[in-house]
Amino acid sequence: MNIHILSVVPELLDSPFNHSILRRANERGLLNVTVHNLRKWAINKHNQVDDYQYGGGAGMVIMCEPLVKAIEELQQQTKFDEIIYVTPDGKNFNQQAANQLSLLENVLIICGHYKGIDQRIRDYYVTKEISVGDYVLSGGELAAAIIVDAVGRLIPGVLNDETSALTDSFQDNLLAPPVYTRPENFNGWKIPEILLTGNPKIIEDWRYEQSLERTKQRRPDLLDD
Repeated sequence: MNIHILSVVPELLDSPFNHSILRRANERGLLNVTVHNLRKWAINKHNQVDDYQYGGGAGMVIMCEPLVKAIEELQQQTKFDEIIYVTPDGKNFNQQAANQLSLLENVLIICGHYKGIDQRIRDYYVTKEISVGDYVLSGGELAAAIIVDAVGRLIPGVLNDETSALTDSFQDNLLAPPVYTRPENFNGWKIPEILLTGNPKIIEDWRYEQSLERTKQRRPDLLDD
């Protein structure tokens, strides 16, 4: 899978993609993330990519021209399955959305900054708008990193145990069950005896019951869905 990201401050994405699972995914050739500095397509020698809003108001807006130049140049090299804009007024990102995106080959993510991007880019180029929560960030870079991380771990071969992602919270609209590791008894706190039975069917049923109960208590809205 190839993910391209357009950003005004690409340095913000250096760390998330150069460590742990995403770094290994890149080294294995399973997930290639390329971050492009939008200022490469700036409109003048001052590296300008933003301007004041028409109609007045606080906050700068990323201009059409640099975005159009960047998108169209990248489109000449790659046919994108989706062009995503991360924005607070987009559709809420969830596990099902991550599952769907993980099946694609080429994705372009546009990171907003300041007051956002010119609406005409959203009207004519963007195919999907995503929000990572009901709050506002300083820019779209952290949101893009969340999306890439959630999607990247679903690509076959990225995780050492591919079944791990299938038992994560929100798969099948359930929260994950509690988990335990050694020692069996710590400070008098013992793990549930059922986990010591060695019977996969009984343990699987127990985990499902725990997932269902946890979801009822903490996120009953998931069961409504």
